[in-house]
Amino acid sequence: MKVLFWGTPDFAVPTLRALIGEGHEVVGVVTQPDRPRGRGRTATPTPVRKVAEEEGIPVLTPEKPRGDAFMASIRALDPDVSVVVAYGHILVPDVLELPPLGSWNVHASLLPKLRGAAPIHWAIARGDTHTGVTVMRMEEGLDSGPMLVREPEPIVPTDTSSELARRLAELGASAMVQGLSLLEFGDPQIEEQDHAAATYAPKVSREIAKVDWSRPAREIVDHVRAMDEVPGAWTTLDGQPLKLFSPTPVQASGAEVGAEVGGEERVAEPGVVVEADADRDDGLAVRAGHGVVRFAEVQPPGKRRMEVSAWLRGRSLEPGERFGD
Repeated sequence: MKVLFWGTPDFAVPTLRALIGEGHEVVGVVTQPDRPRGRGRTATPTPVRKVAEEEGIPVLTPEKPRGDAFMASIRALDPDVSVVVAYGHILVPDVLELPPLGSWNVHASLLPKLRGAAPIHWAIARGDTHTGVTVMRMEEGLDSGPMLVREPEPIVPTDTSSELARRLAELGASAMVQGLSLLEFGDPQIEEQDHAAATYAPKVSREIAKVDWSRPAREIVDHVRAMDEVPGAWTTLDGQPLKLFSPTPVQASGAEVGAEVGGEERVAEPGVVVEADADRDDGLAVRAGHGVVRFAEVQPPGKRRMEVSAWLRGRSLEPGERFGD
C-alpha cells in the first residue's frame, strides 16, 4: 500500500518505522519545518524528518499544509492512504479526501473520551486508571471520525505522561499496522463514535501546569505526573519558578502536617514546606489542601532537572517557608 505519512514528534516515529517494516511503500512524509531549539537556537529537523531522510523518503515541510502548490505536490505522490500521527496542523477536507482509502489518525485515547490536543496529559491529570489508542478516520470535526481500531492500555499509579506516551506510541504503531491490513485485505468494521459521550483534552499551557496547593495530595500528584516532562508542573519560591517532579502522596498525620514557625509548631497551610531533609531521596515535603506531597526531583530556573537532595544541599530551605504566590 502506498502511504503518505504525516507526523512530527517522537511519538510519531514508531508508527513510521512500523509501516516501513511491514513493507508499505511510504511515498512521502509531511512534517513541520525545522525550528530553532536548544540554547543555541539552532534550526533542528523534527524526529520524523530525521527518520524519513535516513530511509530516503521524500519530505515536505510546509508552513501550512494547504494551497494549490502543496496539493499538487502530494497529488503527484499518488498515495492510497494517509496516516497521520501528531502532525500538528489541522488538515482541510481536500487534503483528507485526496487518498482513495482516506486519511487515518492514531489518537492517544479511547475515543470518544479525551478528544483534543493533550489526551495523555489529561488522562493522568484526571486520575484515570486506563486509556489507550484509537485509529480513526479523519474528518472536519475534532477527533470525531469513525473508528477502525481501539486498543486499551492501563495507567499505573507511578506513570508520568512521558512514560505513558512511550507505551502508547508503540501501541499506536501496532494498531495502525492492524488498521491498514484491515483496509487492504479484510472486512473493516468501522464504528461511529458516541458523540454524546465525548470528553475533551485541551492543549496544556504553562499556566495550566502551575500547582494549586489547595487541592488534595492525590490530585496534586496526578497533576505533577501529568505535566512531566513538558511543560513541567511548577510553583514559585521567593518569587522564582521551580519545577517539581517524582511526587508521592503522604497521609496527613503527625509531624508531617505541622511546620515549625518562629520556634512554635503550627498546622501548616497549603503550600507550606513541612520537611526539607537533604539526607532523604524524597526529602521535600509540602502541605496540600488535604495531605502532604513529597518530591524526589526538582528543576530550578536555568538548571537541569536534579535530585531534590542535591538541590537542598545547595540552598537553605526551612520548614515553614511557603511555595506559591
